[in-house]
Amino acid sequence: MTDRKTELAANLAKVEERIAAACIAAGREREEVTLIVVTKTYPASDVRILSELGVRHVAENRDQDAAPKAAACADLPLKWHFVGQLQTNKVRSVVGYADVVQSVDRSRLVTALSKEAVRAGREVGCLVQVALDAGAGGRGERGGVGPDGIEELADLVGAAPGLRLDGLMTVAPLAGEYAGREQAAFERLMDLSTDLRRAHPAATMVSAGMSADLEQAVAAGATHVRVGTAVLGVRPRLG
Repeated sequence: MTDRKTELAANLAKVEERIAAACIAAGREREEVTLIVVTKTYPASDVRILSELGVRHVAENRDQDAAPKAAACADLPLKWHFVGQLQTNKVRSVVGYADVVQSVDRSRLVTALSKEAVRAGREVGCLVQVALDAGAGGRGERGGVGPDGIEELADLVGAAPGLRLDGLMTVAPLAGEYAGREQAAFERLMDLSTDLRRAHPAATMVSAGMSADLEQAVAAGATHVRVGTAVLGVRPRLG
């Protein structure tokens, strides 16, 4: 086993222990929570090792990094999630490899994703990104629509050819009433998910929690956690 594989295996085991313990504490089955490893800034060789170690969901946030990496790993049984703010001029490329786009936060993006998904003959899963720091009608510091914008955007996705409404995603906000209150933020997202499922029963995915706050996300009821640093290590500085 290579040094890097040994390191990743050990890190994965620690994250797995944390998720399992959080599930026990929350009275949930371990199978209810899916680990997505965020591989941004790390090479395709790491993705390949993660696949060998049993990881099946990986995430990227920049198309210029993700597209060549996904191509290099096209032979692997992986589900690719796009989690970054997505510009419409990158949509064609992203639709080429992403199984799920977790950062859907405006109608123009829905239109572009639908057009390219149909063109590519693919069905792309979409999560509405919720910004719990957004004011009425506004967008969040790190993308996302405020809670008042979920219904309209979800209906657009649900009716769009080539797209599938899978659920909601959020990032714990750094400002506003939920700053420093991660579990409260994730519990609010779960309430919004309950509301969404009244109109869209199949939209059961709730993506929340990262390396620092995955326990709070599991406690709140998240179905997917997005973990990068705790698995891959501290990211190299960009620039």
